[in-house]
Amino acid sequence: MILNTGSRTDTVQYYTQWLINRFNEGFVYSRNPLFPNKVTRYELNPKIVDCIIFCSKNYEPILPYIKLITDKFNTYFHYTITAYENDIEPNVPSIDKSIETLIKLSAIVGKKRIAWRYDPILLTKKYTDIMHFQMFDYIAENIYPYIDRCIFSFVEMYKKLQVNMPEIILLNDLKKYEIAKNIAIIAKKYNITIQTCATNIDYSNIGILNSGCITSDILSKANDIKYKNIKHYGNRPGCNCMETRNIGDYDTCPNGCKYCYANKNPQIALKNYKNHNPNSPFILGNLKDTDEISYSNQKSFIIKKYQQRLF
Repeated sequence: MILNTGSRTDTVQYYTQWLINRFNEGFVYSRNPLFPNKVTRYELNPKIVDCIIFCSKNYEPILPYIKLITDKFNTYFHYTITAYENDIEPNVPSIDKSIETLIKLSAIVGKKRIAWRYDPILLTKKYTDIMHFQMFDYIAENIYPYIDRCIFSFVEMYKKLQVNMPEIILLNDLKKYEIAKNIAIIAKKYNITIQTCATNIDYSNIGILNSGCITSDILSKANDIKYKNIKHYGNRPGCNCMETRNIGDYDTCPNGCKYCYANKNPQIALKNYKNHNPNSPFILGNLKDTDEISYSNQKSFIIKKYQQRLF
């Protein structure tokens, strides 16, 4: 089983102590977003968890503890660093601070376990395509020795985003192609493997891989293990990622990013964060009398095991 810690919230930046507590106790509870009384228990055991996936905009809080996890589990880290300032990402560190932290993380876990995420790409009068190219080049120049690849995607214009960011300039396929082409040119300059995330547009003719961000190939190379290539049937269109299980919760990320899909609004997320109990088996709330707990069927996706680690 592949366990995803960060697709619903920035667990690393805001819930590090909770996460470490869960690994120390060896299990975690996760509520079903559609049926809140349905609770799944996941065992945090390296014998049955094939890989832990992290996704964050700030790894600084977990750096002192990360080896407690990487010494026991296979891991992969997505680090999001974009061109946006606090008007769009209010509680995200500056670009230079993020670069500094990424370099620290790479020194601990190794470059082959880190993907730089430059997404979502969106345009406004302030954040023009030219500005994106300049900032992409600046970030790439500073981090290319410390990463495995770069993953990018274009913003999805769902209804909530149309309300939260009316200033967004809509992109047609031709404009997306033009932006992707320029990003590919910059990535090539720094010898960075560049790929898309969840898109139906094929950019392979301009040197961009049409891949998923969590695939057996990526995880196999990162951890020197051969994984089965099992696609998740619940993926959104264009997503080629393999099957994972999530332990985060929606409406719990205080980053306040205006393009966020995981929060109804920043006020709800901030309130939930303040009510967080780091000693609870849930990231949000506690066990209730009405909860129905089931144990996850944690099937292994590993085909060929690596040589045993020296602890």
